[in-house]
Amino acid sequence: MQRDVVVVGGGIVGLAAAWRAAQRGLRPLVLEAGERGAWQVAAGMLAPVTEAEPGERALLELGLRSAAAFPAFCEELAAASGLDPGRRQTGTLVVARDRDEAEALERLLAFRRSLGLDVERLRPSQARRLEPALAPTVRLALAVDGDEAVDPRRLVAALAAAVERAGGTLRRGARVAGVRCDGGRVTGVTLAGGEEIAAERVLLAAGAWTSRLEGLPEEARVPVRPVKGQILMLRDPRGPGLLERTIRTEHAYLVPRGDGRYVLGATVEEQGWDTAPTAGGVFELVRDLSEVVPGVLELAIEELSVGLRPGSPDNLPAIGPGALDGLVWATGHYRNGVLLAPVTGDLAAGVLAGEPLPEWAVACSPARFLTAAVA
Repeated sequence: MQRDVVVVGGGIVGLAAAWRAAQRGLRPLVLEAGERGAWQVAAGMLAPVTEAEPGERALLELGLRSAAAFPAFCEELAAASGLDPGRRQTGTLVVARDRDEAEALERLLAFRRSLGLDVERLRPSQARRLEPALAPTVRLALAVDGDEAVDPRRLVAALAAAVERAGGTLRRGARVAGVRCDGGRVTGVTLAGGEEIAAERVLLAAGAWTSRLEGLPEEARVPVRPVKGQILMLRDPRGPGLLERTIRTEHAYLVPRGDGRYVLGATVEEQGWDTAPTAGGVFELVRDLSEVVPGVLELAIEELSVGLRPGSPDNLPAIGPGALDGLVWATGHYRNGVLLAPVTGDLAAGVLAGEPLPEWAVACSPARFLTAAVA
């Protein structure tokens, strides 16, 4: 039996696209390998303003659009799945530990204000009034009240339920080894055990593992690399209350889940496919955050995880039609897979349904890499 759509990857991006595709009348088959995906170790920050960097205007605009869509996205998803996706309105404090970091924050503040983004400069005393757990040595803080967070694991559970309720199929433990092609067209996929699944269209949403799929001509590939990240789940035995807002430093962040658990992350390591946790990575995270939130040292370690983010050469995701007929990409989201789920789901589903990318999303087209390869 030929499937109309096969989605390779059952993480947040693949499931969001499958859900939206099912709502359009398609019957997607989602193949989930069962390997640890980036979403399983993500903090779930919805913070395009906080993470805005010079030279990444297209990514910022995409993030702002998706963040604005997230409240309605989660409300609709909760109704469709019967599950709470775990969205919280947290706000963020970006804090500086010393003079050099304070000067860097001043530059980032000027950059964000030049873009018209809503950021407030706080003196140390103002920041500590908002979050008394901050150390008295904090030099400066920026407040971004519009930032939110979501629990990625709860979000995936809700998306999986929504996909199946909408008529899609989720097949767990099905690792795709390669893509099948014939005469310039994708015809399906091959599983690791040799099983072949015919499909009219194939959506590649396997994160960093997309680059390991066999069968695609080299000129039809989108460059995606794994970027290692180590992250800690901490728990306060006394329950919630240490922090209400997300706290960010230059190299780390602490995200409250609202139930006494906190996510401390994340390292950024160009280590290929290495997924071994290291004492050095844990030390750096704890050291950086404890200098601004000393109470983090009293939290219990509940989980230490390592994930591989799917990085692209320009930090923008690749969303849209590929070089082969029937091939659609949704990968390369790097640190923004959770944030960009609403727009990615809509864009990928639209392409699967035969629609072109809208003008505002052209910067994400996979064609930018294919053109470079030909040139």
